[in-house]
Amino acid sequence: MKKREQLKGSERRGVGSAEQAGPWLEERGLEDIECIVPDMAGVARGKMMPVGKFVAAPKMALPGSIFLQTITGEYPDDDEGVAFDPADGDIYLMPDYSTLSVVPWASDPTAQVIHDAFHQDGRPVEIAPRQVLRRIIELYKKRGWRAVVAPEMEFYFVERNQDPDYPLKPPVGRSGRAETGRQSYSMAAVNEFDDLFDDIYDFSESQGLEIDTLIHEEGAAQMEINLLHGDPLELADQVFLFKRTIREAALNHNMYATFMAKPIANEPGSAMHIHQSIIDIKTGQNLFSAADGNPTPEFFSFLAGQQRFLPHVMCIMAPYVNSYRRLMRKSVAPINVHWGYDNRTVGLRVPNSSPAARRVENRIPSSDANPYLAIAASLACGYLGMVQGLTPGEPIEGSAYDLPFGLPRGLLEAVALFEKCDELTEIFGQSFISTYRAIKQAEFETFMRVISPWEREYLLLNV
Repeated sequence: MKKREQLKGSERRGVGSAEQAGPWLEERGLEDIECIVPDMAGVARGKMMPVGKFVAAPKMALPGSIFLQTITGEYPDDDEGVAFDPADGDIYLMPDYSTLSVVPWASDPTAQVIHDAFHQDGRPVEIAPRQVLRRIIELYKKRGWRAVVAPEMEFYFVERNQDPDYPLKPPVGRSGRAETGRQSYSMAAVNEFDDLFDDIYDFSESQGLEIDTLIHEEGAAQMEINLLHGDPLELADQVFLFKRTIREAALNHNMYATFMAKPIANEPGSAMHIHQSIIDIKTGQNLFSAADGNPTPEFFSFLAGQQRFLPHVMCIMAPYVNSYRRLMRKSVAPINVHWGYDNRTVGLRVPNSSPAARRVENRIPSSDANPYLAIAASLACGYLGMVQGLTPGEPIEGSAYDLPFGLPRGLLEAVALFEKCDELTEIFGQSFISTYRAIKQAEFETFMRVISPWEREYLLLNV
């Protein structure tokens, strides 16, 4: 604890170059460094090494197959078009020094830095999630545009649970009682976990991560953290690090934090809403607003692109079988791609704002989504709408929950839609499409091996 206190509140995040990294690490007395890269699920993979070894040789080799692992740790069967064979050689990981920060929960003085993946000939690894997002950002840049995003993350605190057959339960807070009813926006419900949130804020400050707001969501012990708007890659990095941070802080308080899309039956699911706007690089103005403050054709085309293509990237927005349990009628989550002004029942909400802050909130992604891929996919949909000059449908007034489903109802249907979209294949590349499809199909097969309580309840003695 003393070592953690020495680091807390005294750090800034990132340096500008390899030459600055050594003094930065030495000044803080850091002994080890976690060299990490987000895999296809958004899980941190990599190596731990002494700081001295890292400074001397920051280039790190790992098997390319780290981007093929399923969430269960397995690999897809041999499949045409998949980027790597598990027997293939190494790829190289290069540190992005702007992400260098401390690891405030570590027992020894430890740093962390996020890496980018490259082939041995220097080409970016086309399926690495961070490189996928970089590619989408570059598409915007070539048009003279810069995307701005602000993610919102919902998650649950739950009691420790070592048996996956047992349902999850809300944890006991400082009152000595667990939540039993809906506590949306309740400050008292947030205060139940004051000590835990103190750790989350302290850990975040130590890593240079900025929290905008914190609220209690509708579910029992369900919370939401909103991040400040900014560069898509930087915000994806922050979500990636926040997930680790919140889990670690919860473990210190004898509970779990989970980003499962639907962890508890009869409770709302958890989303990762993405607020999006586009800036003209030359003028610095929001492309979604004209000089007179009215919405622009680019704004409506961005919306139309989201409507047209979001169903085709649902396997990224909702990447697991469990994700689709969240997308149920009248379950607070959207079930279609309608849009509306300040309407939280639609998939695409336009919040009330000044013209300079006009934006589109994509409410479809679930909190289990890889932030790099979800942001990349959402921006890709808007980009296609803008370059194709698409026109959206009419805005919805009133509830969209009673309107027809406009999204895939399951993972395999979503994967098929992704694979069959030529425009998205051109943007993401056939290698990524084929690899992602193989991973999701392999995960579905492992799910099919499990017999659920519903099947035992209703089929065991009745059929």
